[in-house]
Amino acid sequence: MKGHKVSQPETRTLATPGAVLTYDVRPGDGPLLLLIGSPMQAEGFATLAGHFPDRTVVTYDPRGIARSERTDGVIESTPDEHADDIAAIIEEVSDGGPVDVFGSSGGAVNTLALVSRHPTLVRTLIAHEPPSLNVLSDRETATAATVDIYETYQKSGAGPAMVKFFLLTGAKGEIPAGFGDQPAPDPAQFGLPAEDTGDRTDPLLGQNLMTCTHYEHDFEALKAAPTRIVVAVGAESVGELAHRGGEGVAARLGTEAVTFPSHHGGFLGGEFGMTGDPDGFAAALREALR
Repeated sequence: MKGHKVSQPETRTLATPGAVLTYDVRPGDGPLLLLIGSPMQAEGFATLAGHFPDRTVVTYDPRGIARSERTDGVIESTPDEHADDIAAIIEEVSDGGPVDVFGSSGGAVNTLALVSRHPTLVRTLIAHEPPSLNVLSDRETATAATVDIYETYQKSGAGPAMVKFFLLTGAKGEIPAGFGDQPAPDPAQFGLPAEDTGDRTDPLLGQNLMTCTHYEHDFEALKAAPTRIVVAVGAESVGELAHRGGEGVAARLGTEAVTFPSHHGGFLGGEFGMTGDPDGFAAALREALR
């Protein structure tokens, strides 16, 4: 099914403990579908949402990101906090669920946490490429490289840290020891600023990097939940950390990951200057939701 232009979404707010969330509802005649990312905000799902005019589609900005403000003064957000936020939105828009959910990247981690904490709210979860380090055979070296990114951010700012992030997430295969010690390219080569602004609240590097990648999934709770869980990985991201994370999560659930078209951002249709295969991706998502 080709993409469809949809009417302007209805924007709503919801207060939860420690945050005021902003979310968008695109009305449709069919069942509810939530599209969840992290640290990506709602606007990243504009193209994908347009492929589901037959459903009511809900997107949101996670706490501390874009339009959703934290009110507790805390910088870091945890998957459990995100899970409880998503549960609150589901209860607000669906009278208690269950609903269908697509979670990508950190959104996959957060929606897996949602199912383990609120199992009756989700009918089907499609978890796309969760960057879950604890399920990797190279968890120790991958974790060390992630810690190095965080420490680089705290010491030198976003530009140098993002270069290391790009190198890590784009690496194919297991992460060798000392990965973070290798010389990194100039941030300018990636279009990134080299100067340090002093800010340490970046949605990825400051708020969610460590808590997301280090999250310990409750696999027993996930397997006991009534939710049907499908783990998806990208056809073009084989060997990359998030792809391998998806395979590892699927294995721990006793299933096999299904392959979706394109890469880690395969649903993007130009948002943030990136394009995947949104038509093919939406078709695969629709099939998985069946």
